[in-house]
Amino acid sequence: MSVAFRREGDDEHLEPKFEHPIPVGPNLVTARGLQQIKDRVAALQAEVAALTDETALKIAKRDLRYWNTRQSTAELPPVPNGEKVEFGTRVTFLLNGRQKTLSIVGDDEADPAHALVSFSAPVSRALMGLQPGDLGDFAGREDAIEVLSIEVVAQPQD
Repeated sequence: MSVAFRREGDDEHLEPKFEHPIPVGPNLVTARGLQQIKDRVAALQAEVAALTDETALKIAKRDLRYWNTRQSTAELPPVPNGEKVEFGTRVTFLLNGRQKTLSIVGDDEADPAHALVSFSAPVSRALMGLQPGDLGDFAGREDAIEVLSIEVVAQPQD
């Protein structure tokens, strides 16, 4: 019999489930982001304890491995002083003449729809180190960014 007609079982045709990819680089978090990670770990631990369905349990355990790793590698950097754009600041700036405001946060806390942008995002990297009144390059354009104001949004450590 040809190998093409052999079928071991239904499981061999299912899409494989891979681990969640861990972002490259340091796992910087704000105090808010660290609390979100801790809350997620606690919720997943409770979910794993309550689940009986094998497939749902595998998915929940995979998610828990990811969040446990993120919690154990989390780095809470010092609270910025607000003199320059850095992790944990909210910055208002002009980008190609249009005013925008965003907060620079960790990878897992990022939510661009709510103006929370990862420190590793291109626009964050372009803003880092600039002070109010500074011009910066972005997307191949010189002086595409002008920093208007900086505000500290990171909360102190508990």
